[in-house]
Amino acid sequence: MKDEIIYGLNSVMEALRGKRRAFELFVAPGGSDRRLEKLLALAAEKGVPVRQRDKRDIARLCGTEHHQGVALRAEPFAYAQLSDILVPGTDGLLLVLDGVQDPHNLGALIRSAACAGAQGVIIPRDRAVGVTATVEKASAGAIETIPVAEVTNVAHTLEELKNAGFWIYGADGESPLSIFDQKLTGAVVLVIGSEGEGIRPLVKKKCDFLVSIPLRGGVNSLNASVAGGILLFEVVRQRSKS
Repeated sequence: MKDEIIYGLNSVMEALRGKRRAFELFVAPGGSDRRLEKLLALAAEKGVPVRQRDKRDIARLCGTEHHQGVALRAEPFAYAQLSDILVPGTDGLLLVLDGVQDPHNLGALIRSAACAGAQGVIIPRDRAVGVTATVEKASAGAIETIPVAEVTNVAHTLEELKNAGFWIYGADGESPLSIFDQKLTGAVVLVIGSEGEGIRPLVKKKCDFLVSIPLRGGVNSLNASVAGGILLFEVVRQRSKS
């Protein structure tokens, strides 16, 4: 497998702290951010060679100018197995994404899931964005702190999760059931659909409940990552009170 280029201060910092092997750190001269000092110290601690490169060279390497003057060549991201993130008998929290296409949305959802203390994120292998350098940057390094599993069939996976004791809540803007009226203190799976079509019909059928977020004003839908964040932290809010 080809090596991967990770860019952005937070993403590179978390990658160095994580389990992936890192091969080279590229740094543009003249940076004065205190996080850069910590990054260089961590690279030295890990024995990762540091190469100075012009910002334009780093931009060509990353394919974007939004690299904050740092890039890391590391081994590719390793997806988790579904079995790795299932902890039977616990009040777990999982986020399942059914066809999210935008890498920025995926990165933001992974970050929210990590911040909410979720056990893991599950994404489909096909017809959806996978973990890329853009996703890692959008997650601000959170991708290194939470398992992400790829599955071939989301509907079948939800059946497995039901058998493991989870209740499945799918986000559906047309549902009359408000997420704020549901009890979310057991083992919970939250399902977020694609940006345009939402959750696919077959996946909807596997959900125990379809829930919505009450909206006020003239806009009738939320961005997928915003909706996911609201649902995740409603679970956090309820559990902090129980």
